[in-house]
Amino acid sequence: MVYAIGFILFALGITLSVALHECGHMWTAQATGMKVRRYFIGFGPKVFSFRRGETEYGLKALPLGGFCDIAGMTALDELDPEDLDRAMYRQATWKRLLVMSGGILMNFLLGFILIVILAVGWGLPRFDQPPATQLGNMSCVQSQTSAQQVVPCTGEGPAQQAGLRRGDIVTAVNGVPVKTWKEFVEQTQKQTGTFTYTIDRDGDTLTVPVTPQLATIYPEKDGRPKTVAKIGVGQDFYEPVQYNVLAAIPASAAFTGDILGRTVHALTQMPAKVADLLEAVTGGERDPETPVSVLGASRIGGESAERGLWELFVLTLASLNFFLGAFNLLPLLPLDGGHMAVVIYEKIRNVFRSRKGLPPGAPVDYLKLLPATYVVVVIGGAYMLLTLAADIVNPIKLFP
Repeated sequence: MVYAIGFILFALGITLSVALHECGHMWTAQATGMKVRRYFIGFGPKVFSFRRGETEYGLKALPLGGFCDIAGMTALDELDPEDLDRAMYRQATWKRLLVMSGGILMNFLLGFILIVILAVGWGLPRFDQPPATQLGNMSCVQSQTSAQQVVPCTGEGPAQQAGLRRGDIVTAVNGVPVKTWKEFVEQTQKQTGTFTYTIDRDGDTLTVPVTPQLATIYPEKDGRPKTVAKIGVGQDFYEPVQYNVLAAIPASAAFTGDILGRTVHALTQMPAKVADLLEAVTGGERDPETPVSVLGASRIGGESAERGLWELFVLTLASLNFFLGAFNLLPLLPLDGGHMAVVIYEKIRNVFRSRKGLPPGAPVDYLKLLPATYVVVVIGGAYMLLTLAADIVNPIKLFP
């Protein structure tokens, strides 16, 4: 039940993010004197609508986005004679750029507000995490009697008995080099008796013998009981840093800058992730760094809520808003960035025409840009379908 509530809440959060994106376009258009004819949330058949002033507001059956219909967004738009002077394509360059960037700015603002809430409510996670194989908290070894039931334990575990310490960095398990926590766990679980860890402790290389304890686990992959070697240790990590309201503003600004940098990097990696997504769809292991669809993101939201990790819920929703804003900045039609590129092109062209004593040129003919637009739509649609298929067949699992 909690999972379902989290899933629905996250899906609603995505819908609200898109709705506010379109509000950004609408409010800036209205503020600069342009005519907004319609503002709808969703697509498909109309559920209801009402008119306030010159704008029709409404809801459509499929909550998969929304749209804001601004009169004269391009010269191809049919206009009533009385609306001609208010046509968007006839407005000053700064007004057009403000309106086209309004949705992007709204997503960035919403993401920032969520980060501030995260900073005050739970704390901001640290990006400077310790090495992947650094040992964290240590305890006794727990075993399972079923997939849902864990046997309580007391006393020290094998890691403590062997003299391992929090902060030790494991570089090899019984002579096998390890670079990730997953490799560390796999190599540890396959041991059958006393073995050695090669560790880095404060710059010194040590070899520590460890006698593991056999325990029963129920892997999520097949759900069958399995006996493995365990030593009672977790991965080390730095705790989030919590702030008061005043200190949260600058801290959130710095954190937002880090997220935006990572978002831009993720955008540049999207073409390279096609092979990883294809591998996931065809039965390979899902790379947790691959993009997710609305379904995949909502599933992460549901799992976060189920485990009480609302801070992860908020961070994921904030990250999605930053991604949505950054993605729309790409200079490709039909994205906002594509329309902004057209406006900037017209401005630069007219500056050069003015220097030559020529009048401003005609608005860009969007019909000539349709082939390129269709290519972007087809490629983007195929990418979204591939991501959706991966989320259905082989979803990302953040929790064991």
